[in-house]
Amino acid sequence: MKKAFALLGAAGYVAPRHMAAIRDVGGSLVAAMDPSDSVGVLDSYFPQADFFVSFEAFERFVYKQSKIGSPIDYVTICSPNYLHDTHCRFALHSGASVICEKPLVLSPHNLDRLRDAENDTDRRINCILQLRLHPEIIRFKQKVSGSPERFFEMKLDYVTSRGKWYDVSWKGDESKSGGVLFNIGIHFFDMLIFLFGPPTASDLVRYSQNTGSGILHFANARVEWFLSTDASCLPEGHDAPTYRSIKLNDEAFEFSKGFADLHTKSYQNIIQNRGFGLNDVRPSIELVDALRQEGKRLNQREGSLKKG
Repeated sequence: MKKAFALLGAAGYVAPRHMAAIRDVGGSLVAAMDPSDSVGVLDSYFPQADFFVSFEAFERFVYKQSKIGSPIDYVTICSPNYLHDTHCRFALHSGASVICEKPLVLSPHNLDRLRDAENDTDRRINCILQLRLHPEIIRFKQKVSGSPERFFEMKLDYVTSRGKWYDVSWKGDESKSGGVLFNIGIHFFDMLIFLFGPPTASDLVRYSQNTGSGILHFANARVEWFLSTDASCLPEGHDAPTYRSIKLNDEAFEFSKGFADLHTKSYQNIIQNRGFGLNDVRPSIELVDALRQEGKRLNQREGSLKKG
């Protein structure tokens, strides 16, 4: 039977990937909502989807669908990060399961509240952790698992430059986005935990609104990482707005290809009840939250030294 989907956050950057995934798994996007009405992209996927610019009207529509015998099976959430937990609870209590973009929440304690909501409704929250499905990441995971005695040195650099609009938008507001580590780093931190297991120690070197760097220590790996949305951090002579580099034992680890269908793979797993849930996402949420709190303490100490 064709699954019915509803989408919160239809005008965002990542929404078209979810529209394509819904189409690719044979689903139907019944309704979409976004405060912005710049959603012409819907015409390329589901032009017949009902569209709303207010959450209240969207909520009434979803409720009505359940009453007329056409309930929504999944609510896909691509809204701003700080709204994810609220929108997850709405979806669960509406009788739908959830597919939520990263980061699922901005604080570990919110995961406990979402677990309560899952238990109350007997519905499930599915998290998009698409790097775990990347063929090269899977192959490297198998290599690490097959060589438990080997020690790996990794250097991860990711710079995705953003214009002035970024800091003005909700993405530049740490209380709404979680800052650079949550907003652009969460997938990479999840990938590292997926590869090497839980970190044993962490050294934070730099933390600001647009940039973070540090070293993560694992049982069989040491990872030096750098994340930024600041264009001045792009390597000299690099003309593209995004720079992604992973070096493993001083050799380039190439995984720039293979991203095109990862959301579709995620949806295929989800509708087969093999999606990533709250337990899967918790370690990376806890790690980034701890790094962010340490970053605030680091900046306070540096501020105090400058004043002194």
